[in-house]
Amino acid sequence: MVYLTRRERFNAAHKLWVKDWSEEKNREIFGKCANANWHGHNYELFITVKGNPHPQTGFVMNAKTLGSIVKKHIIEKLDHSNLNLDVDFIPSNIQPTTENLVMLIWKELESKIEGCQLHSIKLKETENIYAEYFGE
Repeated sequence: MVYLTRRERFNAAHKLWVKDWSEEKNREIFGKCANANWHGHNYELFITVKGNPHPQTGFVMNAKTLGSIVKKHIIEKLDHSNLNLDVDFIPSNIQPTTENLVMLIWKELESKIEGCQLHSIKLKETENIYAEYFGE
């Protein structure tokens, strides 16, 4: 089994907020992420697929094809967006946390990957924080 990873980048804004909580509780739990005027991140997204290299091409999956799929279905929707308001695959009742985003991105991509299997989605929010999802 060989693993192939494609990295993409996007910039997006979001706010973490539970409407049933007080402003104090939201700030206590979410800190700067509860900023009333939103805040943004420069995200790094890593999509890993797995499979056996094709006997003729040597590819698990053509990296250019993988990049095109990710750009069309994920990056074009997320880049320079408000994750709370602008993205069709992020339900309004879901907090746009890094943890939730990796699962939602998986859902968007899983059926579009052909000839190999989606292995993981890793989303880096800051240099110190990332979430990774394996479709479990």
